[in-house]
Formats: sequence, C-alpha cells, structure tokens
Amino acid sequence: MDKFYTQVIDNCIVIISLEGDLLGQENEAQIITYVEHDLPPHIVMAAVDISKVAYMNSSGLTVLIRLLTKFRNRNGDLVLVHPSDSVKKLLLITKLNQIFYVFDTKQAAVEYLKQIQPTTTDSSVA
Repeated sequence: MDKFYTQVIDNCIVIISLEGDLLGQENEAQIITYVEHDLPPHIVMAAVDISKVAYMNSSGLTVLIRLLTKFRNRNGDLVLVHPSDSVKKLLLITKLNQIFYVFDTKQAAVEYLKQIQPTTTDSSVA
C-alpha cells in the first residue's frame, strides 16, 4: 500500500503533507498509526498541508479531528495549511473552521506553531 502522505520534522514541529482525496479509506489509517506509534513523543505540534487534497467527505473530516485530538492530548496543537476551496466550504458548513486554525502557507503555519509551542527549557532572561 502506498503512503498518501509525507512528513518532515522541523524545529520539533511535524509538517504532514496529504495528497489525493481524504475519504476516510484504509490508507488514512496509516497517518493515525504514524502519529500514535512512530512519531517521537516530544513532537507535539503539527501543520497538515492539505493543498493537494481536492475532495474530502465526513470520514476525511473525522481523520483530521482524530489527528487534532491526538496532538492536543500531547499538550500541543495541529493547524491546517492551504485547503482547497471545496475543503474550505466543508470546514465552514460543518463549523470546523472554528476549531482548526487555517493558514495559507506552511511558513505561516510553522511560525504560528513556534509561537505557541510549549518550551521545555528555562526561558528566563539573563
């Protein structure tokens, strides 16, 4: 089974790029498994690039909600990057646009996540 996503870890933020339709089919379970079992536990922030997802149904939304929940359970967060117009409409209709932060670029998403990222070191000023 081919992977329908790629991932890159940058500054303790995972950038996950999805490609194809997000319909909740069997291959979407790969990404849940990756986050649950393969992603190092100190990675608590995620940007999910959905710019190459042309179509998404309610099962696809469920995948995104499950991912968001997994990152929030790690005391982190997940944001979406560059949804297509049809996916934006779906987020609006379902009111999930009130739950997910959406950014136009990966760079903007990563900058936001860096700002809210929990720190594990002493940040006192000398």
